Amino acid sequence: MQRRKFVGLMGSAAFLPLAARAQPAAKPVVGFLSSRSGEESAVHTAAFIRGLSEAGFVDGQNVSIVFRWAEGRYERLPALAKELADRRVSVIMAGGGTPSARAAKDTTSSIPIVFVLGDDPVKLGLAASFNRPGGNLTGVSFLTGELGGKRLGLICELVPEASTVALLLNPNNPSGAEPHRQDVQAAAQAQGRRLLVLNAATEADFEANFAALKQERAGALIVENDPFFDSQRDRIVSLAARYAVPAIYHIREFPAAGGLMSYGASLADSYRQAGNYAGRILKGEKAADLPVLQPTRFELVINLNTAKALGLKVSPSLLARVDEVIE
Repeated sequence: MQRRKFVGLMGSAAFLPLAARAQPAAKPVVGFLSSRSGEESAVHTAAFIRGLSEAGFVDGQNVSIVFRWAEGRYERLPALAKELADRRVSVIMAGGGTPSARAAKDTTSSIPIVFVLGDDPVKLGLAASFNRPGGNLTGVSFLTGELGGKRLGLICELVPEASTVALLLNPNNPSGAEPHRQDVQAAAQAQGRRLLVLNAATEADFEANFAALKQERAGALIVENDPFFDSQRDRIVSLAARYAVPAIYHIREFPAAGGLMSYGASLADSYRQAGNYAGRILKGEKAADLPVLQPTRFELVINLNTAKALGLKVSPSLLARVDEVIE
């Protein structure tokens, strides 16, 4: 009896380690932190998930994604970032530009962070260099914030009679509105045009700004890149249509929503690349060793229906340079 009991115990002891080894490993968790809202950035979220799958990770199968949205309220980001850090996620995706990236960086120095932003991460102190970012941050910088002067040239080519051009900025953008203003101001002076600077930090500011723009007889508008403006895309496009103001934006999602034109890198592709980076980090690569990715091309997009509604004629020379026409 004692011998049978001993053999039984030995069998159980031999079986338990095998059973333990047969248990599925816990799925890694990706924390998705964004200064934007889930609904308006659905296309970009889908692109991130696609990039993650390209690296071999499928949401709900071998990885889980936890989302935190600030809905354009940057002051909420530190608390949301802390929630993700407290959950000990495997990697944080900081979407929605510099505000999210800074909040994540200030929260943790150990969890890898992959960002998508439109400004220079080295100048912002988020990376030591593009090739060797160091620390726990890397990602994609599509450098759209440095194209304000180029956008002024394009909108003035389409609306040559615009002697006054307005520039819409968010004074609360942590990457700094002033460098963007200086860039556009220099371009406006070179073309002999007056620059009207407008600031919007809340939803209530937009109506007043468009009224001021009309009162000052601005002939065109440049909407600077800002995650808050992205989250208010439909509102801004609607106001531009109501006040009949030709406007240029930094991503194609604006003309796709009815805006006039845009010039910049593909934001959707930037999110796809960030998803791929997140997958590579989950496989064991270090953020410090992954170079910050930059765009290889910029796209000019024009909505011809909106141009027609505004009474604008796109010249053949400008049309020849357009990468995408929306009709």
